[in-house]
Amino acid sequence: MNKNHSLPYMQRTITRINKLDEAELFILKKRLAIATGVVLTLTAVIILRLWFLQVNKGFEFEERAKVNRVRALRIVAPRGNVLDRKNRLLITTRPSFNVVWTREDTPDPALVIKRLSKILGDDITTILDRIRAGEDIPKYLPLLLKEDIDWRTLVYIENNHLKLPGVRIEVVPAREYLYDNLASHMAGYLGEIDRAELEESRGGEYEGGDRIGKQGLEKIFEKQLRGEKGVLMVEVDARGFEKKQLAKKEPLPGNDIKLTIDADLQVAAEKAMAGRAGAVVATEVDTGRLLVLASSPPLELNEFVGGISRDAWQAMLDDPLHPLPNKAIQGQYPPASIYKMVTALAGLGEGLITPDTVVNCTGSLRLGSRAYRCWKESGHGMVDLTRALAESCDVYFYKIGLELDVDRLAFYAGSLGLGKKTGINLEHEKSGLIPTADWKRRTYREPWQPGETLSIVIGQGFNLTTPLQINVMTATIANGGVIYQPQFIKEIIDPDGKTIRNFPPVRTGEYQDKEANLELIRRGLVAAVNDPLGTGSNARLNEITVAGKTGTAQVVQLSHVEDIEEEMIPYNRRDHAWFTAFAPAEKPEIAVTVLVEHGRHGGSAAAPIAKQVLREYFKLNGDPKDRRQPE
Repeated sequence: MNKNHSLPYMQRTITRINKLDEAELFILKKRLAIATGVVLTLTAVIILRLWFLQVNKGFEFEERAKVNRVRALRIVAPRGNVLDRKNRLLITTRPSFNVVWTREDTPDPALVIKRLSKILGDDITTILDRIRAGEDIPKYLPLLLKEDIDWRTLVYIENNHLKLPGVRIEVVPAREYLYDNLASHMAGYLGEIDRAELEESRGGEYEGGDRIGKQGLEKIFEKQLRGEKGVLMVEVDARGFEKKQLAKKEPLPGNDIKLTIDADLQVAAEKAMAGRAGAVVATEVDTGRLLVLASSPPLELNEFVGGISRDAWQAMLDDPLHPLPNKAIQGQYPPASIYKMVTALAGLGEGLITPDTVVNCTGSLRLGSRAYRCWKESGHGMVDLTRALAESCDVYFYKIGLELDVDRLAFYAGSLGLGKKTGINLEHEKSGLIPTADWKRRTYREPWQPGETLSIVIGQGFNLTTPLQINVMTATIANGGVIYQPQFIKEIIDPDGKTIRNFPPVRTGEYQDKEANLELIRRGLVAAVNDPLGTGSNARLNEITVAGKTGTAQVVQLSHVEDIEEEMIPYNRRDHAWFTAFAPAEKPEIAVTVLVEHGRHGGSAAAPIAKQVLREYFKLNGDPKDRRQPE
């Protein structure tokens, strides 16, 4: 029997290992060393990576984690209030509820959009248009989907917010108009900031979806009204739902703006213009401060709260009364017989007439082969300057035009503020047109014709003016020749009630002719309202002496409508009606100008409106005789 078979099993094994040769043992040791090196290398890499992530990049990743956990929500500042000259609140703010969507927090955007379409009552395409408009906005910032939702929609969204991840309600201030559409063109409106406006905002004070001033004082004084945003820091979960508030910085309200406008007078003017197109302007004669600045029809300001619909915008575009332009500063109309004040001053200044100059009006004046008619076919007979202004005799002023150079006439018009912007701090003011011989040569490449001067002297032809320009001219004649820049802002007040800026009267020019000539014009305007045959008798007040001038501006050539009964003339072919006045005539305080588009006659359409404004003014301020100090 072999002796090895009698040994234990372990002994046999050990004996076998001991018999390994040196080469095999070396290979094993080499493998072990390699394995150990690999393990040590991997361990070192892991340690280095942990050091890199936790030590070198630890602060950065900590901040990222905070950003993912903490969200900064903007708090829109309450916009400044707008008050009238007597501190009555005209425009303020109220809470408005907007639907916003943070795309980063929405796992299934298509499902959320579909649900929102039903909840908001909007087409999916409408919501998608909003989303496309905000493509440049980072996904972690809220995107505005719907403004100024009603209470029922608000409650539904809040009760179903778990089905709408990323969607929340944002409370922002919205404009509230306490006097409805009062002075709407001057006040203006807000709208969502567009891409170009956002790019111009280099200070970062605006974000996509913000509402900013688009027109009127809301636009011009945007910086003063907007205030300073606040910030709310909240902790959110992975689906964007708010868990708790962490910190809050309160917003700073915007500054208040106090107007020179008198709300009572503005209401009276707009009420008198209801259903008509045109403008009413009233100013303080000795300061240029506006008491009334009305354009009719007014803008529907509440249509702009929450964003105006396409249908509402189209309705305004299609309205035959054209509510969109501010007719007081943008409407350009022939001044008609209002311009006869300029012609009279030119005639007096050039020595062509005196107060005693008498002209025989037979109903027309012939120049060459053409007869230039007076508005009164039978003629006025023998008229002097006062009666010519009072009864608006065309032939009297034709006679002046025969001897007056158009460029000299333009000089007198310009010295009263016509043919140039008044400087009012509102956008898109028009300058009107006071023609000269050079202007016609440049525009039409034709010389000036004498017959064109006859059209100009009665305010027709190429003449164009705005109601505000006519009001400035009227105030200048009333106050003795000082031209003031029209102003509608009295002061700006900070949230603590402190006045931070005043707007004192600004003199922009002075009429350089004799004061005696202005007095002659004023005398003729008093007669126009108070004499039995005066064309402005419908503006007469029993207790106050009103001075004024009517005007009827042709829209189309007389030959186009002379065979049609007046009531049958189409609306857009009817004459415009003017009336401008000041009172009291003895010591003027207020100048009022009224333009009624297609109103036909200044005396019957525009003068009664001016009368209502003047009556309201003296009702509010009392009889001037009672307010005068004893000498």
